[in-house]
Amino acid sequence: MLAKVVLLCCACAGALAAPGIYGGVGYAAPAYAAHVAPAIAAPAIAHYAAPAIAAPVIRAEPVDPNPAYSFSYGVSDPHTGDQKDQQETLQNGVVHGSYSLVEPDGHLRRVTYTADKINGFNAVVERTGGAHAAPVAVAPVAKVIAAPAPVAVAAPVARYTLPVAAAHPWG
Repeated sequence: MLAKVVLLCCACAGALAAPGIYGGVGYAAPAYAAHVAPAIAAPAIAHYAAPAIAAPVIRAEPVDPNPAYSFSYGVSDPHTGDQKDQQETLQNGVVHGSYSLVEPDGHLRRVTYTADKINGFNAVVERTGGAHAAPVAVAPVAKVIAAPAPVAVAAPVARYTLPVAAAHPWG
């Protein structure tokens, strides 16, 4: 309610402060307007325009209607026994690829796949090789004998309660 009163007061003050703002046919200035002191001209303030900064022209990247790529990598680590590789190409909207790895039991797993918008992802998995473990270098384990750590005993927790006289005044 207070906001409405303030808004109404501001609207009335604005209408009375500048009676010529409504202009138009049939509007006459009030009789007291002739007795108002002449207005003092405001000092001239130079206005400078901000320098024009041209907006950057945004151009769309050219879209290749037939993108193509090819990549491959391989890992062969004799310390860990990790052996794997992958290769993949994209030509004419069809992805052809394969990857292989040596499993912990020594088998070689090779996955050959193709993928396109019509047939989706199709893979063929082959597992070859013997059932012997891949050689893995193992560092010897050092035995450490340590004395048992001392056991810390926690102190009992103190509880504090308010006396009855200091209880809540309304309770």
